[in-house]
This record gives sequence, C-alpha cells and structure tokens, in this order.
Amino acid sequence: MKRVLVTGGAGFVGSNIAFALKEHYENIEVVVLDNLLRRGSEGNLADLESRGISFIHGDVRLPDDLRKVGKIDFLVECSAEPSVLAGSDGSPGYVIQTNLNGAVNCAEYCREQNAGLLFLSTSRVYAIEQLKILNFSEGKSRFEISEKQECFGLSKNGVSEDCSITGFKSFYGASKMAAELVLEEYKCLFDWPVIVNRCGLIAGPGQFGKADQGIMSFWMHAHMQKKSLKYIGFNGTGKQVRDAVHIKDLVRLIIYQMENPEKFQDGVFNVGGGQDSSFSLLELTTMCQEISGNKVEVGQELGERYADIPIYVSDMKKLKSVCDWKNELYIEDILQDVYNWLLDRQ
Repeated sequence: MKRVLVTGGAGFVGSNIAFALKEHYENIEVVVLDNLLRRGSEGNLADLESRGISFIHGDVRLPDDLRKVGKIDFLVECSAEPSVLAGSDGSPGYVIQTNLNGAVNCAEYCREQNAGLLFLSTSRVYAIEQLKILNFSEGKSRFEISEKQECFGLSKNGVSEDCSITGFKSFYGASKMAAELVLEEYKCLFDWPVIVNRCGLIAGPGQFGKADQGIMSFWMHAHMQKKSLKYIGFNGTGKQVRDAVHIKDLVRLIIYQMENPEKFQDGVFNVGGGQDSSFSLLELTTMCQEISGNKVEVGQELGERYADIPIYVSDMKKLKSVCDWKNELYIEDILQDVYNWLLDRQ
C-alpha cells in the first residue's frame, strides 16, 4: 500500500486515521481531502503538515475534486454530515448530498483507480421504531436491556446487523443507509474491496463535541467550564444509554481491515464499545464530576428530541467472528483522555 486518501481527513476521525496510517507504515503517502466546513477542523492542518501528510481543500460532492488527488491504492471515507439533527430543519440537501452523493463519488473514484474503499457508516441506519420497542427496564442509573427480546436482531448484547433497517431513521441515517446500498452494488460487480463499518459513538481527544454530536467531549467541556447541561426526553432522567469506541481502538481496527480486506467482504459490521463501554447520561455526569472536580447544574426537558432513542449498544458478535479485535480502552479511559486534552488547551 503506497498511497491512501482519507476524505474528511481534517476532522476528528479522519485526522486520527491519517496520523495512524503515517505512523504505522514507513513508506506510505497519506493524502487528506476536506472542505473544512466543520468548525475546528482547520486547526488540524498544521498537525497534518508537520507529519508529512498532504492536504487538499476539496469536497466529496464534486467528483473533480477527488480526481485531482491522482493515483491511490485505498480510500478511507470519513467525510460526512454526522449530526442526527441534520436536515430536520427542513433543508436536508447538504446531508444527503454529502453522505450519499459523496460516498457514491468516492466509490466511482475507487472504481476508476481500482483502489480499495473503507466506508464509515453509522448505527443510525437501524429503524428508530424498531429500536424503541427494545425491551428494557429502568435501573438506578440507566435503562437496562432485558434478557428477553421479541424482535430479530435485538438481544441482551444490544443491536446486531440483523436488526431492521426498514422505517424512519433521520436524514443522517437514511443517507448513510442509501450509501451502503449503493456500495453493496459496487462490491458485487467490481473486483476491489469494499468494507463497511456501522459505527456507534466515536470519542476521544481531539473531538470538538456538540450537543447533537460528540456528546462525551461536549459533556466534559461543560463540566470544566462549569456550564449548565440538560437531560432531554425520557422523563428527564438522563438514563438513556449509548456505547462508545475510543478513536485509538477504531483506527487500530481500520488498519487491520485495510491489511486483510478479504475477511470483511461479507456484508457490514457493527463497530462500537459494546456493553463494556456503554454509559447513560446520568452516569456520564457522575464520571465528569469525578474527573473534573466540578459539579454543574443539570436541568430537565421532558419532550423527546427528534430521532432520539432510549438505548443503543453495538452487538459486535459478527465482527469478532472474523477477527480478534477487541476494545482496549473504555468509557473511563475516553473521558480521562478527553479531559487531559481539553486541559492542555484551556
């Protein structure tokens, strides 16, 4: 592997992948392409340059921007509008054009180059109504998944790739799902690898979090700045649950997948933290208080937010059946790393 393109490469996930590739391989050329629309992404340009990573200001929505990169051996597609709320204001054009059209443009570029493609999809492709009927009980600090589940693809371990994708899922989820379907056609018709990872929350140092994306960094930053927070929906209890994968664990998996693409051609793969790296907002508040030493006011908003769900935990049985990858860093590690990173930049 001589030359790799990372789209969305100035963002949190993309830049970390670019850094890891450059560090892992001695004689590799890593190129990143990014439109820099995400605030804060321009701050990574100096780090990319200092590590010998080339930057091209471009947009995956424009095929000619991709073609000016030239010959590549592999493309890691990280460019996305990642917010679940994207398009809910009545203007879904950008999220669809970026997440669907952009992915198709990347696939067509890889076809022209006979290059491999690794696509970062999302757990949000699963139907929201399906996830809402997951059986759970209310514990002291979180909603807890019940042992008995009535729907295919749901279990005590969480949500598997067999869970239904039919139904409402948000413009973000729908655009990613549509991209997955198109990529499946490329995979079946053309002789080059296509790998699809359905990622849960990705977190770690370097992430500029917002309320609707990058919640762990957002929550920790609020505690460090002593800013008030709010539990939204689900009776304002803060017991809704997510899992999170540390960016270091994700990039470790991606490098393995790029080196062994033949193992990952059978469908798609959930990638997340699993039950061992899951948390509720209420638990997140406690951990942030302990690490930061600050206690902040947390209000309540009873009405549910658009496309919200009570629980999502990645069942990664399929992924672990084809490789020996596992999480090495968990919620406490993520939060401590985020805290240290933010503290250095206060």
